[in-house]
Amino acid sequence: QVQLVESGGGLVQAGDSLRLSCAASGRTFSSYGMGWFRQPPGKEREFVTFISWSGSNAYYADSVKGRFTISRDNAKNTVYLQMNSLKPEDTAVYYCAARKSAIPSTVPAVYDYWGQGTQVTVSS
Repeated sequence: QVQLVESGGGLVQAGDSLRLSCAASGRTFSSYGMGWFRQPPGKEREFVTFISWSGSNAYYADSVKGRFTISRDNAKNTVYLQMNSLKPEDTAVYYCAARKSAIPSTVPAVYDYWGQGTQVTVSS
């Protein structure tokens, strides 16, 4: 069982930066690939990024490539999402998710555990 708690969301202006954190419980955090998804208002949940167990491989949606960076600290059971050059279209509830695989997936259904989400609002 893994419990995930996101933090770091807020209201920022376009062009600003924000760092989200996702703290995980459990001793097997390093066995899970970790993803970030987001759900804009009135839209379906969408893939943002994924990082492998060791942190050596990361994958990004085209919409955030070059602006967002995922990282993890297995000693702290935490995964991070650094978001730079934020745009109004990045406004969404951001969720972290865990799956017991190093293979990235853009499909929410294959993830085993989810956090409660944190709101990010980017004003123009």
